[in-house]
Order: sequence, then C-alpha cells, then structure tokens
Amino acid sequence: MKCLCFALVLSASAIAEPLTEQRQQQLQQLLVHDCGSCHGLTLKGGLGPSLLPEALFHKTDDYLVSTIRDGRKGTPMPPWKPFLSDNEIRWLVKTLRQM
Repeated sequence: MKCLCFALVLSASAIAEPLTEQRQQQLQQLLVHDCGSCHGLTLKGGLGPSLLPEALFHKTDDYLVSTIRDGRKGTPMPPWKPFLSDNEIRWLVKTLRQM
C-alpha cells in the first residue's frame, strides 16, 4: 500500500512540473488555431462561446478544466484529454483568464 501511495505522489508531482517555454508556445498556438477555429480567431465567440476573461468570470477553474478535458456532450466541444495533461489544461485556463 505504501508503494502505491508513493507512486501516486510521484506521478502527481511529475504532472505538476512547470511547462517548458517550448510547450507553452505550442499551447498558445493551440489556443489560436484549434480553439480559435470554433471560438473565433480572437476568441470572442463563433460556433463556441467567447473565451475572453469577462465571459469566463463566473466559471470556476475546475469547471473550465473539466470542459476542456472531457468536452461537452451534445455540442461540438471535443474532449482534449487524449492530447493534454491536466497541468497543460490548467495552464490554458490561466492563460485565458489573463488575456
């Protein structure tokens, strides 16, 4: 049991490591191109809703992380879990709030 707990702590700390500058740039491009394809190139909205800070103000970080990670059933919003770690998703949410 101790080994399992230790392994979980190690894997959680590995996920929480800071993102490299290169990965941050890749994620920034993802926001512009992939997210922008539905949410508008300026993220003011399109097929999907606005992702500007004022539109996200009343949404919790956990809600936004869940939306990005798991998508939204019945909408075109796909799950990004196969492509992004929770740490990367949290970085995206933080970036969206600072735009």
